[in-house]
Amino acid sequence: MDESELTAVPKLATKAMLRHDSVRDVELLLLPERVVLLNKSGAAILGLCDGSRTVQDVIAQLEHDFDAADLANDVMTFLKDARGRGWVVVT
Repeated sequence: MDESELTAVPKLATKAMLRHDSVRDVELLLLPERVVLLNKSGAAILGLCDGSRTVQDVIAQLEHDFDAADLANDVMTFLKDARGRGWVVVT
């Protein structure tokens, strides 16, 4: 992982919206003509992708929130996949 990846600023794509389905008690990513059911960690990552935090900030916040260490590789892998699927854009 290089410095440019850690200083990139991810945000949800304009076509994507996070929603909580209170009936089913699940987190959803709403996209045109599809709905993605997210697990807790995926929802947490995407919830922090607001365009104001760097990837490093997202990692640090998740490590704090989940009382965990060494989440960088997992977060980077998720964000790369999310970007490839068009869920996230990175500046």
